[in-house]
Parts: sequence; structure tokens; C-alpha cells
Amino acid sequence: MPASKQPTSSNMPPISDEWELPRLRSSFQLHEDAVRDEDLAEFFDVKFYPYNPPGAPPVFAATSKKHVVVVRMVPTTDKDQNPCKVIQMIRDADSGANNYTCCWSKDPDTEDPWLCVAGKDAKIKVYDIRRGKLVKTLVGHGGDISDLATSPACPTTIASASDDTTIKLWSLAKEHDKQPCICILGGEGHQYNLLTVAFHNNGRYVLSAGHDQIINLWALPEFPKEHINVPIVLHYPHFSSSEVHNNLVDCVAFYGDLILSRACHEDTIVLWRIEGFSSDDPIPGPLDAPTPTDMAKQTRSYFNPIPSKARPAMFTRLAQFHTPDCGVQFYMRFRMFHAEGRHPILAFANAKSKTMFWDFSRFGGYRDFMEELEEARKSGSGQAVQKPSWLLIKRAKKGTAAPAHQDAAASLRAAAGDKESMVSASPDPEGGGSAMATLGNYNQDTLNHWKEMYDLSNPAGLIRPHKVQGVDGSFVGRQVGWSPGGEWCVVVGNKNRALIYQRGAREKGVATPVT
Repeated sequence: MPASKQPTSSNMPPISDEWELPRLRSSFQLHEDAVRDEDLAEFFDVKFYPYNPPGAPPVFAATSKKHVVVVRMVPTTDKDQNPCKVIQMIRDADSGANNYTCCWSKDPDTEDPWLCVAGKDAKIKVYDIRRGKLVKTLVGHGGDISDLATSPACPTTIASASDDTTIKLWSLAKEHDKQPCICILGGEGHQYNLLTVAFHNNGRYVLSAGHDQIINLWALPEFPKEHINVPIVLHYPHFSSSEVHNNLVDCVAFYGDLILSRACHEDTIVLWRIEGFSSDDPIPGPLDAPTPTDMAKQTRSYFNPIPSKARPAMFTRLAQFHTPDCGVQFYMRFRMFHAEGRHPILAFANAKSKTMFWDFSRFGGYRDFMEELEEARKSGSGQAVQKPSWLLIKRAKKGTAAPAHQDAAASLRAAAGDKESMVSASPDPEGGGSAMATLGNYNQDTLNHWKEMYDLSNPAGLIRPHKVQGVDGSFVGRQVGWSPGGEWCVVVGNKNRALIYQRGAREKGVATPVT
């Protein structure tokens, strides 16, 4: 499924097989002396440094309660070589510190890497990573800071989401040293503690969500380049809804102009769109935001204020990705890798030691394959259709009768999104099928298996992961990080454990599965 307004990236290192999904390469654990009970130790956040020159080894930071560990990835295909090298360890000696989140920035003068860290003490601490020293501390929130994000359009602009129900925009530029908070998103936006904040790729839109189950989209004004005495205050978001989810929302993100979000207890990640929203349109101003004049209205939108026949809803659910076994846990965040010329891949780790991946390019590949099968059937030419290598044949269960042609046809029509055409499909009870196959070579189990993983025709359906990888021990995933080129994926969670996944490099003597 393509998304409009994709982020751009260039000169990224090649991946040998774009259809290959990440495989577990290694893991490490930080033994935190500041936490007596190791079961309480957790990595809550992980972010890769996004500003390295092309070809440089990727670097990520993982944030624990009292520590930040900065790691460089070492390119290697040797399964016995550890791909992680710790290059910096920072301990927060502040007695009130209990850190949850981090984001990267740069020194405005030297462009040296800066890392911003925040959590329970409501402070944002900015560290010079090369020197391991605290550069500055940003103060202004009245509660825990649960999430930080850096503007893709400006590395010195960061956003913070807090228990005080506001999002603050901060500038690390020198001209704002005396008043670094340049904008506050608050007022009537949220009612309870916030958990997540995310920038659009153009840097002019921000998403926020939290315990009140409300998801807001804010259009940001142009920020001044000179010192300001008082921050700009936005009282109302330009889109607001409590109808997308039925519980606290702990992760939101843009996918192009579309939105991904998840909520506690729902075991799904939802892909949806705001009707009428396009980042190509002029940015609305603060006074354009709709005000909550009707308090019973659960959704309000600047972009489609009066639904019509052409656009009957303010937002539309497009797909749901199944994330089972999350239990009562919250503060579990997914991450989408999304760069020009690369497959978009969604990753999430649940509370039962499993990491799940979805390759969004497979949705289009599956649709095209089914359409080719249908076209071959209609033409009657008997022409073979190349099956994508990642579409796996599912063996039929022994002792089960072959389904009727009409049942297979109904399943296939649904998978292809074709409600009108009649498809004649013969089951293959052995579940065989070669790389070159016609429609009749696939059994009902295989067709159903593909439909559960790749069919987006039913927005209420649950799309199963394209790959699931488990690990030993009890692991609760908290956050996912992707390297800028998508070759590394790091998942962090409880017991200060980090899982290292790799794409595009095959270990010596080890076969790499593609699903």
C-alpha cells in the first residue's frame, strides 16, 4: 500500500533483497546498578541518529531509567561477531530522574550530535554525545514527559508530550537560548496525561494522544527566527477525535499523510486517514481550528467540517494490523520504516516475547498477483503466472475434504476485492504448486492464509503479521527503532534488554528465511 507524500532519502546502502524481512541477529542487556530489582529495569525508548553521512555505520541510543547507552552498528556477515559496539554511556545522577524517552538533535554551530532525554522529573536534558556532557536543561512542563520527537524539517526543533496535558515545542537554536519554549499546544486539546507525539515529515503538523483516548492533529505556525519573550499558544487542534480507539492511545505516527495508531487492550494497530487532509494544501492558521461548540461531538475537523455524499466521514479506517498478546500493558510503541525507494515496514513487539513485521509493499504485490491470476483465467490462455517468492504455500490438513469450486471462488473474489467476477479455482489437496502456477494450483488453506496476511479489502479485518520472531525469556517490547537505511531494527523492552534485527546481510553458512 503506497502512502502519499513519502519521506525522501538518498544514497542509502543497498539491501540485497528488499523482500527480506528482519531476522534476529543478537541481543544485549544493560545491568543497571541504579535499579535494585532487575525486573523493574527497562529500556523505554530507542532512536537511531538520523544525520550521519551516507555509508557511515548507524548509531542508536537506548534510554533506560538512569542510563543512556549509545551504540554503533558494525557491518558484518559473521554470525559469531557482535554487531554492536558501545561508544558512550551516560548516567543521570539526578535523584529525581527516571527517564522514559529520547530524541536526537545537533549542535547548531558544530553539528555535533546532541541527545535529548526526558522522563519523570519533567526536565529535558540535552547531552553532547561526543563528549558525554550535559549541554543544557529545558524546564517548563508540570508533569512527567512521556515522549520526545525531533522535527524532520529542523533538527533543532523538538516536541515533548507531558502529563500536564500539553505538547511543548522547543528550539535549541542560540537565538532562543533565553526562551527555548517557542510554542505550547494545549488549551482544549487534551484532558488527561499525554503519552505520544509525532511530526509529519514536512515539520508543520503534529499528532498527539494519551490517556483520554483522543488523537489530535495540530497545524503549526511559522516559528520566529529571533528571540521571543512569550511562547505562541495554540488552544485548539485542527482535527480531534475520540472515536478511533476505545482506550488510552500510547503510539501515533504519520505514514505519509495517513496515520497509524494503537491503544491499550485493543491488540491492533490501526491505519486511517483524515478526510480532506493533504500536506500539499496551504497550512491552516490557529484561528482556522474548529472549537468544541458541541460537546457531544466526538470528532471535529477543519479539513472536512461538514460531511457530504462525496466525503461522508471526517476520518476513515483503512486497515487493522493484529498485535495479539499485549495484555494489560501500555506504553508499547510501534515504528514504521519509511524511506523513498525502500519497502515500508511496520514493526511492533508484544508482551509475550514476540516481534511482528508487516511489509506494506506486499499488499500491492499480492493484489497484483491475484489480478494476474484472474486475468489469466478470463483469457483462457493457460499462461502461467509467476508467484512472488514471499507468498508461501500452506499445506492442506490431512483428512479434510477438498472444498467446492464455488467456495474457493468466493474466497478468491474477496481476496482480490472483486465482487462481480466468478472465479473457477481447483484445490490442490497436497498444497504443492510450483513457482510458475495458474489459479487452480492453490488449495483453500493457502488462499485463506494469504487473505489473512495480505488482503486489505475489509477495513474491519485483522491483518496477520508477515513475520513473527520470538525470543527466549519473558520480554515486553516498549519501542522499536529503525536505522535510516532500514538495514537494522532494534527492539527494546523490560529487563533493559535490546534485540538486534538485521536485513540484507546473510551470515556465513546460515540460510536466511524471507518470511
